[in-house]
Amino acid sequence: MTMPFAGGIDANANATLIFSLVAAVIYAFTLDMRPTLARSAAKTLAVAMLAVLAFMQGGPLLLIAALALSSVGDAFLSRDGEKAFLGGLASFLAAHILYVPLFLRSGGGLDVLGTETWRGAIALAMAAFVVVMLAALWRRVGPGLRAPIAVYVAAILAMGISALTLDNPWVIIGAVMFMASDGLLATEKFLVPAIAPNRAGIRYVVWVLYYAAQLAITLGFLLS
Repeated sequence: MTMPFAGGIDANANATLIFSLVAAVIYAFTLDMRPTLARSAAKTLAVAMLAVLAFMQGGPLLLIAALALSSVGDAFLSRDGEKAFLGGLASFLAAHILYVPLFLRSGGGLDVLGTETWRGAIALAMAAFVVVMLAALWRRVGPGLRAPIAVYVAAILAMGISALTLDNPWVIIGAVMFMASDGLLATEKFLVPAIAPNRAGIRYVVWVLYYAAQLAITLGFLLS
């Protein structure tokens, strides 16, 4: 079996990646169950192991920190309640903020958005996406959540646009999937009726997109 990192399946880096993938699959199978410590552990470990992998492979400090903060956000979001949601929101806000300088430092500068049409087009699509999402959420969330959500949406957009400055397709794809995952998560939480039959399906798609996004960003940096 061909592995992404040097050595066989039992090499530390490859074993850590497999550990992350297994945790992600376990969480997917327990996603609709009531919150338990084991369920929270699986969700947290999926991305925490990517942070460990990035550290082991000498990845950028900002990448390691963003992945670690994301795993903290996963721990919060694996529980129910508004406090847990706000904790997750804060953790992921910090992660997105760290991704911005990581991407900009590794990319070709914001000028490429104007010189290469496809990058500019995707940036405009991202901007339109967050404007529509924010407008939809503004009418449905309480006044206390509007400012935090607006700041978070701005951070998502900054993360996505900064990713477009790179020549690494995996990181760009990861950023797009991350934005899509966040948009679907907000839709499921605030816009879809509680009794809607498709809510469970949305949660599965959110998790798949989110984990695939973090995996793509991680491997995009470590294997480039």
